[in-house]
Amino acid sequence: MNPANIAFIGCGNMGRCLLGGLLKDGYPATQLRAADADALQRDRVSAETGVRTSADNLEAVHDADIVVLAVKPQQVRAVALPLSAALASRRPLIVSIAAGIRIADLRRWIGELPIVRAMPNTPALLGCGAAGLYAGEGVSDEEREQAEGILRAVGLAVWIESEALMDAVTAVSGSGPAYFFALMEWMENAGAQLGLSREQARLLTLQTALGASRMAIESSLDPASLRKQVTSPGGTTERALAIMNENDMGGIVERALAGARQRAAEMAAAFGDDK
Repeated sequence: MNPANIAFIGCGNMGRCLLGGLLKDGYPATQLRAADADALQRDRVSAETGVRTSADNLEAVHDADIVVLAVKPQQVRAVALPLSAALASRRPLIVSIAAGIRIADLRRWIGELPIVRAMPNTPALLGCGAAGLYAGEGVSDEEREQAEGILRAVGLAVWIESEALMDAVTAVSGSGPAYFFALMEWMENAGAQLGLSREQARLLTLQTALGASRMAIESSLDPASLRKQVTSPGGTTERALAIMNENDMGGIVERALAGARQRAAEMAAAFGDDK
């Protein structure tokens, strides 16, 4: 992406992660700014990245071509309102990674600016994140490329053509790491119940998860085909999968993700209510 002045509002885990990803990609630190009310967060960013930080959001955005809102959803309105007048003339691209905050609400608070919503997930901290992006009206092709470049610095970025589907992105990939962590936890506990030491069960579970994920990513086959390859008729895997199917594991996952999507929509409505 063409170098532009990028200001990050919020230096927590995800903001710091995106800054680190851009720097690793060779983005010049001189064109990055970060603001946070927490002095400890600012000191950490300065020490780790060399990026100039500030406690003043207005100072951070004064020459910004792109502003990344990396604060908690419940903080977005309070952060955005004071910035609207300062950003009106420069009209930077706004990239919001605040879960559930709709573009219509952002525009009410920060003004009629080009806005991209992004939903990254925590594996971005290791450079292997997955993010969904949605561009609001008035976002140019160059601005889409810029927003995508920020998220691609820490993993995969996928464009979504309907903002309503951002709640589904939240349910699948935003919350998704926790589902896999839970499965690992259950497998580790089950392995210990079968007589393995806790450490043995943990190591075997984690390496199996890593191997299965790599196979799924690097293979030309879909997950269903890979599952069938591992499942010998009358074997151990078939028995385990039969028990999962008897207990409607697939239905449980579908209902769980539907519940997460519904909760994302509820939170969006609550955070967007400025009464």
